[in-house]
Amino acid sequence: MTLTIHIIDMLHIEDNYSFVLRDEASRKVAVIDPPEAKGVLEALAHEGWQLDYILNTHHHWDHVNGNIKLKVATGAQVVGNAADAHRIPGIDIKLQVGEAFALGESVAEIIAISGHTIGHIAYYFTADKAVFCGDTLFPMGCGRLFEGTPEQMVVSIGKLMALPDDTRIYCGHEYALSNAKFALSVDSNNKDLQERMRQVQELRNIGEPTVPTTVADEKRTNPFVRAGSDVERFAQLRALKNDFRG
Repeated sequence: MTLTIHIIDMLHIEDNYSFVLRDEASRKVAVIDPPEAKGVLEALAHEGWQLDYILNTHHHWDHVNGNIKLKVATGAQVVGNAADAHRIPGIDIKLQVGEAFALGESVAEIIAISGHTIGHIAYYFTADKAVFCGDTLFPMGCGRLFEGTPEQMVVSIGKLMALPDDTRIYCGHEYALSNAKFALSVDSNNKDLQERMRQVQELRNIGEPTVPTTVADEKRTNPFVRAGSDVERFAQLRALKNDFRG
């Protein structure tokens, strides 16, 4: 593996996580989806790293609000989807879907995963089997459909599930416990899901993140993934989750 990945706890914002990545060969550094500058700068100082890039998956404020301050403080370049450039503060590098982005020698494929928003993208670092998917997929859950359609989200989730089973999925929020409760409400006999709830509870009890998850884990325990290509079932689940108060 060529990437070192650190999770930055931004839970005081909207249960957010950001991620600082360093390509060990070139020592190039990037941050994924910074909701603020302060926590990122503290993490960089702790590691003694210099920021080169700010990578955005989508335009929501809790993923881009740190762009400008970080850019001013570090000189880093802001990277995002060209099709969503008008909504990404400070964007410098406008990527096309299907294009590759190089963080030094670590190369990410840009995957279109609209649904939560239009223009949402994922960064898939193929050599490290690590994908950063913003708010499209969470442990045992998926993002709300603020701009896209159920059809779009089903296609997007399918793209993520087509990655190798041992791919690590890094998402933008700590929602696993509430997602597990909902998943059990619609899939109560799933033994894998029951065990995963136990694991999630143990992690959260000691303040540890449930991120990253893996493609294999989501195939076994995520009701939205398990809906497969059934758009009607997916839409039904999403509507139930929107109103879930378990």
